[in-house]
Amino acid sequence: MESSTEKRAPAAYRVNKARRENWRNKMPRISNIELLQKREQPTLSIRTRAKVEDLPMLIGGGYGRMAAYMKELGELLSDVPYVAYHNMDMQNLDVEMGFPVSKVLPEKGDMQPGSIPGGRVVFCMYRGAYRDMAPTYEEMAGWIEKNGLKPVGTAYEHYYNGPEYPESELLTMIVMPVL
Repeated sequence: MESSTEKRAPAAYRVNKARRENWRNKMPRISNIELLQKREQPTLSIRTRAKVEDLPMLIGGGYGRMAAYMKELGELLSDVPYVAYHNMDMQNLDVEMGFPVSKVLPEKGDMQPGSIPGGRVVFCMYRGAYRDMAPTYEEMAGWIEKNGLKPVGTAYEHYYNGPEYPESELLTMIVMPVL
């Protein structure tokens, strides 16, 4: 529904606004690719190996167990949940799912204290289905090369919403450490 201001706007503005919204709906990258300096972040995480097709259930279950443990401790997340990909072997992924926390927490079973290392990172906000992220990763890799940087370490995906949202509205910050 148009506001009274939009109704008074020139027709060209209204057409361009519709084009911008249509363009936005088709573009998975919703921010610039940028370089940041990050501080080390304490975490509570579970690290395991899995096939890519098993990730949704594995991550959901892991997040559920960590959330219950944090509730038991009376702790809160200090940022949004993440998954770190320590390799890219889709049949034997080395993945770490975790929660950023404000301090080091005690381990419990496979839930371990850890950290996301500090340092220089390249990041980008992505909107859309997880399975369609590859072009954004490729665009980030090109940006890193073009800017004379070198990728190092583990890629992280930070999830701002989850499966209760339509796939087209999933928000993920992709973070890649660089030198």
